[in-house]
Parts: sequence; C-alpha cells; structure tokens
Amino acid sequence: MDMLQTSAFWIGLVKIIWINIILSGDNAVVIALAARSLQPHQQKMAVFWGSGAAVVMRIALTVVAVELLALPYLQIVGGLLLLWIGMQLLGDEDEGEGEAKEHGSLMAAIRTILIADLVMSLDNVIAVAAAAKGSMTLLVLGLAISIPLVIFGSTLMIKLMERFPVIVVLGAALIGWVGGETIASDAVFVPFLEGRHWLVYAAAAIGAVVVVGLGKFMQSRSGKSAEAG
Repeated sequence: MDMLQTSAFWIGLVKIIWINIILSGDNAVVIALAARSLQPHQQKMAVFWGSGAAVVMRIALTVVAVELLALPYLQIVGGLLLLWIGMQLLGDEDEGEGEAKEHGSLMAAIRTILIADLVMSLDNVIAVAAAAKGSMTLLVLGLAISIPLVIFGSTLMIKLMERFPVIVVLGAALIGWVGGETIASDAVFVPFLEGRHWLVYAAAAIGAVVVVGLGKFMQSRSGKSAEAG
C-alpha cells in the first residue's frame, strides 16, 4: 500500500489511462463493427464480454509482447488476418433467423473482437508496459480502468454507425490501415525500411483500399445472392 502514496505510482497510472484512451479508438471500431448487426441486448453482451476479455488478454500479452514482435513473419500473418477480418465485417450481411442463429452471431462477434484485438494489441501493450515500469499492480489497475473507456467508445460507435452508415466503411478502412501497417512493420522488413519509413504508410493505405474494395465486392455479391434466393 506504500506505493499508493508515491507520486511515481499516480503519474504512471495517469500515463497508462491516457495511453489507453488514445489506443482504444481502433479497438472500439472493431467491437462496434462486429456487434452492429446483433440485436440490442446482444450488442451489450458482445461489447461487455468482448471488451473485458480483450483487456485481460492484453494484460497477458504484456509479458511476451516484446519477444513476439521480434519473431519474423508473425506480424505479416497478423496483418493479413486483420485485412480478412475487415473485409468480413464490411461484407457480411444478416442472414437467417431464430435463437440458434442469434447465439451463433453473438459468439462469432465476440470471437472476431478477440482475434482482432489480439493482433492490434501487440504494439499497444509495449507502450502500456513502458509506462508501468515493471509494476504489475499498476499495469492491471490501469488496464482495468480502461474497460469502461472501451465499452463507452464501442457503444457510441454502434449508435453512430446506425445513424451514419458511412462510418462502417471508414471503420473497415481503419482496420485495413492497421493491417497494412502491421504487415509492413514485421521484423523481416526492418532492414529494408531504414530510411524508407514512408513505405509503412503506403502499405497502410493499400491495406485500407484492399479492405474497402474487396469488402464492398463481397457485400454486393451477398446482396445479389439474397435477392436470387
């Protein structure tokens, strides 16, 4: 309890909360996209369980994040996975009905949230761990406080997506941007990127275009299949 009386503890806590406020934006977008097609009561469940589990997973990742980021090809795989998730979230159409379908959709939404957050959290947890400076208590407390921030952001994004559908496209583009950036940041490309950091932004932009383009294509095909059925 003595550490609660030190200024270093409170400064570190404020840093972690601020970092999570900044970094929770893309996570909130993923959660909102994954949950937007669910029933209102299911949206709340997906947001709550998805956000809570994502934060717990982020705490566990903190221990091994630095080592994982040094592994070649890991971020390439993770980035490609993010691109696929972005396309799926943009291209998916609601099909089927009934309780079994609703349950499956809820589980699918939570699974999508966890997979996407796993990939995006690798870089994020390094910043949080640096602010914690080895204090597990500070780390867990700071990330626990971030749960309501992510939940609030996700709930707000769902409402905005319902009112302004263009945000769905922008959200998918953001996931594509992060995916392209993740691929370009892989350890394999580090030597090649020296003095050419602009290539990371180019890869991010390509990722955004690919997700929106292919996602829209999948969406149109899904719509035609529904009409034919």
